[in-house]
Order: sequence, then C-alpha cells, then structure tokens
Amino acid sequence: EVPKALLPVANRPVLSYVLEQLELSNIKDLIVVVEGADAALRVGGWISAAYVDRLHVEVATVPEDVGTAGALRAIAHHLTAKDVLVVSGDLVSDVPPGAVTAAHRRHDAVVTAMICSVPVSGLSEAGSSGAKDKTKKPGRYNIIGMDPTKQFLLHIATGAELEKDTRIRKSILRAVGQMDIRADLMDAHMYAFNRSVLQEVLDQKDKFQSLKQDVLPYLVRSQLKSEILINGAPQGQQAKENGNDKVSYRILANASTPSFHELYALGPNGSAPVRRTHKCCVYIASNSKYCVRLNSIQAFMDINRDVIGEANHLSGYNFSAQNNIIHPSAELGSKTTQLA
Repeated sequence: EVPKALLPVANRPVLSYVLEQLELSNIKDLIVVVEGADAALRVGGWISAAYVDRLHVEVATVPEDVGTAGALRAIAHHLTAKDVLVVSGDLVSDVPPGAVTAAHRRHDAVVTAMICSVPVSGLSEAGSSGAKDKTKKPGRYNIIGMDPTKQFLLHIATGAELEKDTRIRKSILRAVGQMDIRADLMDAHMYAFNRSVLQEVLDQKDKFQSLKQDVLPYLVRSQLKSEILINGAPQGQQAKENGNDKVSYRILANASTPSFHELYALGPNGSAPVRRTHKCCVYIASNSKYCVRLNSIQAFMDINRDVIGEANHLSGYNFSAQNNIIHPSAELGSKTTQLA
C-alpha cells in the first residue's frame, strides 16, 4: 500500500535517489507528478519533511493511468523553461542529470535521451516477477540505432515492436550512410526536451500516452522531415523569415564536423537549404555507472542488494571493514570491532 515512489531502497524512499542526483546537478526547481490524490498527499508530506530549505518542489496530482505523456500534458501550464528534464521517479542511478542537459544544449536538440547498459539480471519490464538467475544473458529492452559518432538517435523500437521485423527509414540511412544498431542498451527514462517542441507534440498528438513508446519514437521518425512547430511557426517558415540560406550556411561554417542533420538540410547540391530537420540525441552512460529502474519485484530486490553491495556509494551510509553499515551517529573506538 506504499506509493511506488516511497518504496524503501536501503531504508530510503526510491524517489530520494532521483532527488539527490538532481540536487547534486544544481537542478532545484522541480515538479513531482504523482498519480492519485492519496499517493500525492503522502509523497508531498515526505518531501516537505526531507527536503525543506534544500529543493523547491511542487507536487502535482494527476489521474491514475494517464501515462507519462498524459501526465506532462496535465501539468504543461507549469512548464516555463526553455528546456525541461523529465526523469522517472523509480530510477536509481549515479549518472549526473547535469551531463544529460549539457549534451542536450550543446547539440541544440529537441530531445536527448539517456541510455545505459541493460542490467545483468536481464529484462524486467516485460518479464515475470519471479526470481531470475543473474548469470542469464540480458534480455532486450530496446532496439536502438545511432549514428557512427553515437551522438544522434536514429531509430528506437520498444515493447511489442521487438517482436516484429525491424524497419529503418530510408531517408535516415541515406542521410547518415551508416547506423550502429544496438540491442544491449535500455532507455533509462531520463529525457531532456525542448519545451516548446514537447508541448506542440502533446497538443497535436492528443492520443499519445507514453513518452517512451509514443513521443520519443515520433520525434525520432520525423527528425529529417520536421512537421512540428518551433516558437509558434513551422520550422521551414521560421527559417525562411530568418534568411534561410544564410542561417544554414553559418551553421556549417562554424562547425568543425557538421552532423548529418546540417548536411541533409543543405540539400543535394550542398548550397540550397531546402530541407527541415531537428535533432534527437542520446547520452550514453558509462559502463562504470549504476543505472537501474525499480519497475518489477525482481528489480526491487536487485537494487536493494546492489545499494548495500557493489553500489553502496549510492546509499549514503558508511561501511565497516566487515561491510556492515555504520550509522552516522555512531562513534567507534580504536579497538571496536563490528561483527556480521
């Protein structure tokens, strides 16, 4: 009966791991979206007690089963910044959110998704809650296609799509020339969005329910034929009003290694900018980083085991030489020994 955000991981609510990483990246103006009024009341009460004078957090209540896209649609009027970072409240990770936002701004992307290695316990989103052998081969979370520089997201298929043939858009292949397709990575549910683009998609596509399964694939599919609005005007129209040929030429002249987006926008002869593009980017977490979502009973057990084991730096506790937890208030003498 505990709200998912308050499930204990090493005696701390799982949501605290997300909030701590945001705080460390100096991201302190937050909206925590909770499904259901009762759950929101409990989550809000805990945040008020635990993060007073540390974070500016607004707790927003949305109806149950609206999905991640529906939840953002419901709080759209609260979003005012140029870029917004969306993080799942069940993510336990030591990847700095600030690194994701920095990559997003560096590329001037409409979306940047953080991806990381699949946990060794394998597939959990579609798997059963029964125990799994940790020596099993990791399951497939997504099929992810990237450009050779591993900066741009060119293709993503999730869920039921994995049971079908993988189809890649010809326009993407023609533009990039080569694609790196991976099945050993997972979408960590941390996204940096251009706010105006996100709101435009949510308004135009009112049937979209999920960021991962609807919004992200749509942006990826349409990045070389952008139909979304930027600052209230179609991209093609805005470019024309700004002096399209001069703007596109300037982008290439200032870039030491232009991306396929800029090259594609210039057109076949390299001089006439006749195409519209937007950038979908990825931030790939290092294999040395910890990144798991608490989205199943098995993941709940695995994360609790990891956070007091190989990932104990996330717990906030000190450990003795015997790997026992030492409470911060404890004072140990020189001859003190802790037994397991």
